Amino acid sequence: MDYTLGIDVGSSYIKMALVEYSDTPVVVDLVVEKIRKRNPTQLINMAVDNLLKKHDMLYDDLLYVASTGEGELVERKRGHFYSITSHSRGAYHFHPDARTVVDMGALFCKVMSLEAGARVKNYAMTGQCASGSGQFLENITRYLGITIDEVGPLSLESKEPAKLSGICAVLAETDVINMVAQGMKTPDIVKGIHESIARRVVSLLSRLKVESPVYVTGGMAQDVGLVAMMNELSDERNLNLKIAASTSAVGAGAIGAAIWGGFRHYKLLGVATA
Repeated sequence: MDYTLGIDVGSSYIKMALVEYSDTPVVVDLVVEKIRKRNPTQLINMAVDNLLKKHDMLYDDLLYVASTGEGELVERKRGHFYSITSHSRGAYHFHPDARTVVDMGALFCKVMSLEAGARVKNYAMTGQCASGSGQFLENITRYLGITIDEVGPLSLESKEPAKLSGICAVLAETDVINMVAQGMKTPDIVKGIHESIARRVVSLLSRLKVESPVYVTGGMAQDVGLVAMMNELSDERNLNLKIAASTSAVGAGAIGAAIWGGFRHYKLLGVATA
């Protein structure tokens, strides 16, 4: 059997996917490590060694090792793939009907419009302001005294979402601090945050004139409140989009990199694969 390894290095997490590569790739294992204050390269090397040991494998047993994201931090690799292609292929693996993929990362949001076979035909991404990112949302939870896992369900409880400044993260965080001081309900603050983030995403979807279905990847895809708000704003703008979290949400980039790695290996040999 042929095995490929995809390593997606983000600003907060490192994701690794071990894939049994064939015409119908199978995800054998997925590892997610929070970087915290650890050295990313050392963490990657340790995680790779642990993963190989777990499956009784050696590094040389791997057909291809591919990085995505901050790939320069991966010392032992054979190739690198851009995150837009990796996330698209990872989502497409579980959702062959996908026409659009939204990668909700810690620092940026990317929207990819797909052709057949997960080829990216067009894409757009948010600017550098953090108010549309996962890191912003995680920072806000500290002010509110809640965990990131509580954010989604709390948002769904809101009846009167707060209105935040969508200009930049600093102003938005100031808004939240003032709202907490005024005693505003946490669900309303959270839903207001979701609306601020979702408006940026829906604007990208509208600008690209994307097609449905839309699958969301990245850590924020697990936030049910955010996905619900994206659908709400999409309906408000009559975009006629069905937006859902991808099955491969967190590991899409790593999975996609592993699959593209296998494809590239056999293409270089002149052998056609899926």
